[in-house]
Amino acid sequence: MPTLVLLRHGQSQWNLENRFTGWWDVDLSSAGVVEARDAGRLMREHGLDFDCCFTSVLTRAIRTLHLVLHEMDRLWLPVAKDWHLNERHYGGLTGLNKQEMIDKVGAEQVKIWRRSYDIPPPPLPRDGPWDVSGDRRYAGIDVPDTESLKDTIARALPYYELDIAPALAAGKRVLVAAHGNSLRGIIKHLSNIGDDEIVGLEIPTGKPIVYELADDLRVERRYYLGET
Repeated sequence: MPTLVLLRHGQSQWNLENRFTGWWDVDLSSAGVVEARDAGRLMREHGLDFDCCFTSVLTRAIRTLHLVLHEMDRLWLPVAKDWHLNERHYGGLTGLNKQEMIDKVGAEQVKIWRRSYDIPPPPLPRDGPWDVSGDRRYAGIDVPDTESLKDTIARALPYYELDIAPALAAGKRVLVAAHGNSLRGIIKHLSNIGDDEIVGLEIPTGKPIVYELADDLRVERRYYLGET
C-alpha cells in the first residue's frame, strides 16, 4: 500500500514575526526546529518509514526535512528539491507585517489577498529588496511577481502528478516537506476539495498528514499522525 506523508515546515522566523513570506528565504525559528524534530520522532515512534522525499528550494522546508530525517536516522534517503513546491509568491505583500497591512488597507482587503482562490496580491516590484528573480537557484525560471492560490496549485499539482505520483505508483513510501499553499494543491487533488473550501483549509506547521493510498492512488485513509 503506497503511503504519502505531507508535512508543512516548522514555524519560520517570519511566521513568528507575522510577516508575509512567500518565496523569500527565511530560516526556521527555534520553535520551528523543535516542531520539525518532534515530527520526526513522532513518525519514528509510529513506525513510519520512507523510500524517497520531496521538498522545495526554500531553507525552511529543506531544514525541516533534514531535521525530520535526522530524528528518523534516514538522512541518507534520496531527496528531490524543486521550486514547484515553493510557497505561494505573495507579491508586493512580501516582507510586510500582516497586522500592519490590515491597519493600512483594512481587514477585508487583506482577507481577499490571503484567502481568495484566484485573486493575487499586487505584484512585487522588480529589483526591490524582496525580489528573488536574480537568485541563482531560479536561473532559467520565469519567477512570478505575484501568485494567487490558483496559480500556486497550477504549478504544484503537475509536479505532484509527474514526479511524486509515479513514485507512489511504484509502491514507494513518500515524504513531502513543503509549504501551506503548495500542500493545499496536493490535498485539494487527493481529497477532492472544492475551490471555495480549499482556501479555508488550515494546515498547521510541523504536523504530519498521512495518506494511505490504494494501488491506483485513490485515498483509503487520511489523518494527522498522533490524532487517531
